[in-house]
Amino acid sequence: MRSETPLYTALTGFAARQPLRLHMPGHKGRPLPGLPGFPTEIDFTELPPTGDLYQRGGPVEEAEKLWAELWEADCCLFLTGGSTQGIHTALRCAAPGGRLVLADRVSHRSIHTGLALLGCPVAWMERDALPNDSALGPLTPARVEQALARWPRARAVVVTSPTYYGVLSDIPAIARVCHRHGAALVVDGAHGAHLPLLGENPYRGADFTVVSAHKTLRAPGQTALLFANGRTLDELQAASMLFATSSPSYVMMAALDALRPWYQGEGAVRYRAAAEQVAALRRDYPALTAADCPLDPCRLTLCVPDGEGLNRGLMERGIYPEMADRSHVVSILTEADGADVFARFQAALDALGLRGQARPDGPVPTLPPLPEQVCPPRAALLAPTESVPWEASAGRVAAEQLAPYPPGVPVVAPGERISKKVLAYLEEMGYNKECISVLQETP
Repeated sequence: MRSETPLYTALTGFAARQPLRLHMPGHKGRPLPGLPGFPTEIDFTELPPTGDLYQRGGPVEEAEKLWAELWEADCCLFLTGGSTQGIHTALRCAAPGGRLVLADRVSHRSIHTGLALLGCPVAWMERDALPNDSALGPLTPARVEQALARWPRARAVVVTSPTYYGVLSDIPAIARVCHRHGAALVVDGAHGAHLPLLGENPYRGADFTVVSAHKTLRAPGQTALLFANGRTLDELQAASMLFATSSPSYVMMAALDALRPWYQGEGAVRYRAAAEQVAALRRDYPALTAADCPLDPCRLTLCVPDGEGLNRGLMERGIYPEMADRSHVVSILTEADGADVFARFQAALDALGLRGQARPDGPVPTLPPLPEQVCPPRAALLAPTESVPWEASAGRVAAEQLAPYPPGVPVVAPGERISKKVLAYLEEMGYNKECISVLQETP
């Protein structure tokens, strides 16, 4: 295990020399009024002793190299703009010049905005629903193979793994398919930063993998990591500068550096213990399990007749899950949740009558066919728009995603035509907005 923390050590060592700070940031290393706990002493700017996120050499790059070594990747770029910054950077590298991108229909809005910013046309890959559940299953290698055969000009494939419900896709197998067709694989692993701590790295073979450290590790909000294979750090830096702030937070980068050794040791042990606790919850309560499909071992997706009602019951007991919809309640459990947290959570579930309850078994609404794509994402997201009443939106071109939970997939994406069939499905799912943003004029 590599226990070095080059960036954190450089920052604390430089601060201990009590330099005269005639530079940004304005607090000059002194406590923030009203927020004395913020570590201002290591909140520097780009200086010779502190390094520069967008220049080679120095303690920042040394810290990134240690993360790349842990991940078994060629290089790593620290991100202080969340996974959104990483997705945009990866797309810029994988699909230069506005090339065609094949994208998982289960996509975060950062995929849509990245495609728009880069002017990339998109073709969507759909998933099959899980039997007897409205959540969607994995994106299969066979589905990716079919898509690449249909769109041979595509040079980038984007896959989300895990999904918001914790569903994992077989990334190594998908990577082999992509590489046979000469396409780069970009994985939105925003919710999977912890997965390599639980065993073998599930992202092997991907050309680009983006993970949000702040989602499942003990890292500050907006901290994320971009790992790449077959690319250089110079390429990542140049691409990221198009989207990122020129003043990245040294506190956030130092946190990424400082937490890595802990997760190589005690943190990994604690994460495996948390995964065992989640496995026990899945046995005792109605939830998605590994028998349904490959799952994030630390995400609990409860399957109930009234997810929103269960969520209210939990919140009344001071417990706040990550997300709830009509038939699911999703909770993110990490190594930071000790035995007391699991005990309190179980007690609440027992009080609400969930122990031993069977999963609901009823008809699952079928997603409508993919809508007509009238214009690419860039045209849809940058064009003049207007807001129209729900009932007047049929036939118009959407300027926003319409994505009910479940299944957490855009039924309509920006640039696609809203049909009466789509509106009927959305109403059946209880997703009935008062107004919808549409293009003022159809291209």
